Amino acid sequence: MTILLRIRSLVSLARPAVLFLVLLSAVAGLAAAGVADRPALAAPVAVAVTGFILFAVTVNDLADEAVDRVNLPDAPGRPLVSGRANRREMILVAVVAAAVALAAAPFIGAGAVAVVAMGLVFALAYSLPPVRLCGRGALASLLLPAGFVAVPFVLGLAAGDAPLAGRNAVLLAGLYVGFIGRILLKDFRDVVGDALFGKRTFLVRHGREATCRISAACWIAGTATLAATRGLSLTVAAAEATMLAVVLVLLHRLSRDLGPRRDERIISALAILGRGMVVVVVAHLAVVDTGRSALFAAALAVALTTITLGDARAMLRYGPVVRLRVPAGNEPPASRESDHHRCLTHYAAERMR
Repeated sequence: MTILLRIRSLVSLARPAVLFLVLLSAVAGLAAAGVADRPALAAPVAVAVTGFILFAVTVNDLADEAVDRVNLPDAPGRPLVSGRANRREMILVAVVAAAVALAAAPFIGAGAVAVVAMGLVFALAYSLPPVRLCGRGALASLLLPAGFVAVPFVLGLAAGDAPLAGRNAVLLAGLYVGFIGRILLKDFRDVVGDALFGKRTFLVRHGREATCRISAACWIAGTATLAATRGLSLTVAAAEATMLAVVLVLLHRLSRDLGPRRDERIISALAILGRGMVVVVVAHLAVVDTGRSALFAAALAVALTTITLGDARAMLRYGPVVRLRVPAGNEPPASRESDHHRCLTHYAAERMR
């Protein structure tokens, strides 16, 4: 394997979609502090958050190697199970990522080092025994946003020396509860391996319908909290309500099992809607802080909502982009699953009942 390919594999650990979502929380903190338009303050926040997330996902991949070999054997973001990296390299990546995050923290502001350090400790407790929070069902879904939402948001506030109180606390609460609703859906992708290895996620323990109901409740509570945040306009509230209505329809569809491909399209569309809802709020806070007119802010919210709904519709229609290349002549029949995967899926379904 060439050095370039190995570096590319290790970079894929950052999980662009996950990193973007987490950076959005950091930008929300910057916007709430009124410094989203100041690159000198945003840059160290972005570096610290990227290092923290890279550390967290690398440690999780090391801990979940056996489970990932069942759930995600060919995923580009899992170089350990696909053979594009070894455990020694992964450990080195984790150490370097933690060092980078801690090194960037002093440039953010007072208290940022402690926030990053607590985030790194949480990442270890989430993935590694004896604590291993990721295997503790609903508790894992409640605690994961503490790392992926609270840490970057608080770092954004710290960059602007803003307190975690009043409007900022309400904004964090809305982001946190909404993230819980989204993180519950991640387990649909991993249900086979989770059930096989006894990982007691909420989905494995309570089933599809209960998971969708709890997810819907979190989406509603999170959206209502965001919409009630002081400083947001009625246009933003209407945009959030529109996207929430689409989310609830999709969750109702997801509550019925009509196949993994359909689930994948719905969950991917829900991820797009979740990101869009946060982007609308962050963009509004940023443009208001820079002194733009209310009409411009409203037009931007409508435009972003329209783009988000269009992207979600395209995802439902066409599905995620598949980058794997199958050699000519080796294409498997589209309607046939391997006996091994069918047995695992049946086993997972039995565990969920």
